Amino acid sequence: MKRSYLDWNATAPLRPEAKAAMVEAMELVGNPSSVHAEGRAAKGLIERARGQVAEAVGAQAADIVFTSGATEAAALALAGRGLVGAGIEHDAVREWVAESLPVDADGRVIVADPAGSTLQLANSETGVIQDLPEGLAVSDMTQAFGKIPVAFDWSGCDMALISAHKLGGPKGIGALVLRRGLDVASRIRGGGQEMGRRSGTENLIGIAGFGAAAAAAQRDLDDGVWERVEKLRTILEKALVSSAKEIIFVGNSARRLPNTICAVVPGWRGETQVMQMDLAGFAVSAGSACSSGKVKASRVLRAMGFDEASAGCAIRISIGPETTEEDVLRFADRWGAQHSRMKAKAG
Repeated sequence: MKRSYLDWNATAPLRPEAKAAMVEAMELVGNPSSVHAEGRAAKGLIERARGQVAEAVGAQAADIVFTSGATEAAALALAGRGLVGAGIEHDAVREWVAESLPVDADGRVIVADPAGSTLQLANSETGVIQDLPEGLAVSDMTQAFGKIPVAFDWSGCDMALISAHKLGGPKGIGALVLRRGLDVASRIRGGGQEMGRRSGTENLIGIAGFGAAAAAAQRDLDDGVWERVEKLRTILEKALVSSAKEIIFVGNSARRLPNTICAVVPGWRGETQVMQMDLAGFAVSAGSACSSGKVKASRVLRAMGFDEASAGCAIRISIGPETTEEDVLRFADRWGAQHSRMKAKAG
């Protein structure tokens, strides 16, 4: 069976540029903290990657603190700060903030006190993009980075969270981006790596892959690749609505990531759709991958005002540069057939 991967927001396929950089890093024997030639070569590779990530995210190399992922970056940025956030934030952020910011029906968040708040740039489930207020304490840029132009230096944020595997890098590596002049208290102490902000021998292979993936993602943005992806999303949405007139595209009145569809068909459980489409050869999800295995209504949609039943009928389809028109039309055809069966049983 031919399979089509339509779950890019969970994780993007590893880019060949990232794989090549990781293989190169595997050949280096030195510890980046060693002062001999081998150590300097490893350190040089890390600094090259730091520069690549910084350029892609619109920051300076000294602003990038490598971590094990955006989850660790969130802990580093948010722990003990008493910030507030919204109910649509990722679980890694919600662990550290009080949920008090209001969310409108389109998924947009109202921020009264930017200095005391955290706000994601783009939501992983709906794709809705936020306008970041000047002076915002922390922004989770994980889903936006690599899909839309991001310029941390111009964002007005003090800190940002990013991750490699969302843009075609390896899993298990991310970064905290810090505005110059700010610092954070290290939560992992020992050797003083990452300018004393995150101790432990650096993940040389992951960092190399992250840098290469970030550079490749920036080239894709410059070349208009995601504009083609957005056209495919439009084709897919038109095909889906032709099969199910009652379908709701969540957040489609707001600005969204070019690749993301969050669709609700009342009465058709999201996890049922995911299983049916998996058997048909398509990978989609019923929400954030970090909440997989938990059969419950999307809390993101609940925060947007959907009732429990409707929020439990959502699926997320997220496509990418490798997705073809054949992929989306085949998906729409198989999905439409399952929808017809569901309606026949319900009738």
